[in-house]
Amino acid sequence: MTADARPGLSSSHPRERTCIGCRKRSGPADLLRMTVSGGLVLPDPDRRAPGRGAHLHPATECFDLAVRRKAFPRAFRLSGPLDVTGLRDYVAQRDK
Repeated sequence: MTADARPGLSSSHPRERTCIGCRKRSGPADLLRMTVSGGLVLPDPDRRAPGRGAHLHPATECFDLAVRRKAFPRAFRLSGPLDVTGLRDYVAQRDK
């Protein structure tokens, strides 16, 4: 179903997502989608992985804010700690 086919949505209203770090809204092209698999938070730059996704600006500052606010488990609606080391490396490399 396209955005034009959904009631209340039109092409003049671009989709926006909220960064779990800085809490600012941006278009999906400006944010990195992430998913969880086996307790690991994985980057999903192609936005195709199944499951619940969360969004983050691909910047070290936003990543650090999300870690400090303990936003990852809340965003994925999971309890307990999640391993974000792979995501940290991915964001650090993209932020250079």
